[in-house]
Amino acid sequence: MKKTNEPDQKSTPETNEGEAPTKIEQAAVGERVQKLLAHAGLGSRREIEGWIREGLIRVNGKEVGLGDRIFPEDEVRVRGRPVNLARKLLAPTRVIIYNKPAGQVVTRKDPEGRETIFKHLPKLAAGRWIAVGRLDINTLGLMIMTTNGELANRLMHPSQEVDREYGVRILGEVTDEILENLKKGVELEDGLAKFTDIVPEEGEGANRWYKVVIMEGRNRIVRRLWESQGLTVSRLQRVRHGPIFLPKGLRTGRYYEMTDKEIRSLFDYAGMEQEKGDRGEGHRKEVSRVVRKGRGEKRSDRRGGGRSGRRG
Repeated sequence: MKKTNEPDQKSTPETNEGEAPTKIEQAAVGERVQKLLAHAGLGSRREIEGWIREGLIRVNGKEVGLGDRIFPEDEVRVRGRPVNLARKLLAPTRVIIYNKPAGQVVTRKDPEGRETIFKHLPKLAAGRWIAVGRLDINTLGLMIMTTNGELANRLMHPSQEVDREYGVRILGEVTDEILENLKKGVELEDGLAKFTDIVPEEGEGANRWYKVVIMEGRNRIVRRLWESQGLTVSRLQRVRHGPIFLPKGLRTGRYYEMTDKEIRSLFDYAGMEQEKGDRGEGHRKEVSRVVRKGRGEKRSDRRGGGRSGRRG
């Protein structure tokens, strides 16, 4: 582990001219704990930062801090369990679109025994599915699940301003003044919120559908905005998150796995470097080479006085 406020004396990994380094190559020069573990699919960066604060992550026998750097060959334990980072970094990113039905919760284990979406997702040989945002139990529609925590972080972090589109059925009379208020901004208990677009859909009278777009994912934010105007949301469905739409014909409770081409486009949208290699024997050799190189650098560092541990 290496403090971020110290200069990094290592050279950058060797790559072919004009090619971006792979995530394994980037990790060989040391990467922040939360970012590397997110790349390895252990959770979203925000989730891993919470584990670090709780003291649940140890590297080479020592508790880590948010600014510490780690390497694929380090001995890592998360919640007391060993993690083989090099092996997990071998796995290519996977992304699925799940059409969540009402009645399911977005959590791995529910203390109330309610049905969770994770029971309906394909099993993974390495890593785990990470939810890009959440939907409450009564909201249905698009859920994006990925094995890449850094990608998940890019798609849901407020700083990225990724827009979400919902279909919403409103019970009550919606006036022009209400629509103007919702687009101008409403002060809620946790701050100002607004829709960037509202488009009336089919229906008349007390039950009418609207398409709304919002640039954040605060808890129950769509419902709370309408409720602030004295209206009731009788049905809510997410139909788009950033560039990803809920596929037509995808039945509730079913999923669609994105192709390599679609995932490459998603990486471009998120501003992330593309993954290289076919993840076959050639990639395994590349990982082995980088890990060996990293071990040699670590030994050299130790002879020169050693790397520092947790930030003081």
